[in-house]
Amino acid sequence: MRPLRDLISIEDLDPSQVLAVLDTAEQLLPIADRRRNSVPTLRGKVVCNLFLEDSTRTRISFDLAAKRLSAEVINFSAKGSSVSKGESFKDTALTLDAMGVDCVVVRSGSSGAPLQLSRYLEVPILNAGDGWHQHPTQALLDVFTMRRHLGELAGRHVVVVGDVLHSRVARSEVQALKLLGARVTLVSPPTLLPPSVASWGVEVAGELDAVLPDADVVYLLRVQRERMHRAFFPTSREYARVWGVDERRLALLPEHAIVMHPGPMNRGVEITADVADSDRAVIVEQVTNGIAVRMACLYLLLSGDADATEGSA
Repeated sequence: MRPLRDLISIEDLDPSQVLAVLDTAEQLLPIADRRRNSVPTLRGKVVCNLFLEDSTRTRISFDLAAKRLSAEVINFSAKGSSVSKGESFKDTALTLDAMGVDCVVVRSGSSGAPLQLSRYLEVPILNAGDGWHQHPTQALLDVFTMRRHLGELAGRHVVVVGDVLHSRVARSEVQALKLLGARVTLVSPPTLLPPSVASWGVEVAGELDAVLPDADVVYLLRVQRERMHRAFFPTSREYARVWGVDERRLALLPEHAIVMHPGPMNRGVEITADVADSDRAVIVEQVTNGIAVRMACLYLLLSGDADATEGSA
């Protein structure tokens, strides 16, 4: 396996690297789920969480992941920092370099920001979401969750539903699933499909009900109203009727199939409350798995080949 230098895009990974992250996360999952204990794997390392866009789940997940590995954490946000005063991205990077950080986790509303940062810094850069471009650790935690429920993903059918156009998660998700040999079908309002979707190597379906009986996973994307500057569908009620998953649609799925969502959910739009709270939905489990997967990414970027759980406390 080629060593990980940065994690900016799923496109930069090969199948062996994806499997290395998943296998390492499996080792680390018992530690990720602890409330107090940690392992000394990254003791002495400094991880900077550079969040230039609002986030709750991802920021806290990375914070916990680093601390579970005993790294020191610097949390840096745009609000109240020199960025809000007009400091350039380059000067922010040089400031981080001067502080001696060992890894930068960056989230930005601008596509390409993590790649730009990697040109200024020699330390590993980990993309926590950039614009409409990529969200690699979300895709990795999702395929990790799928694999824990379904086993190997080769030949499995994953139906991705909703706002594909504005979703960095969808792009990363499709790439990760294809690397592992899964079959992917997109179901979306035509207005929320990107023009480039024909090059993605996936199927596109017009009706959700038609593909559910053959699905192993239904992955519901959040309707990203904050990124929409015009009307892409008539009303939220209409969206829920045509593309949302309710109890009737849940019953169309095979018994083993699971329902997923990257969060935060718009209950009553992409998913009804009874489905979100059902035992078929693994949305809360995705959050716990996200800590383990982000621990694995930090470990693979910052440490050697020793057992990831060595010296557990």
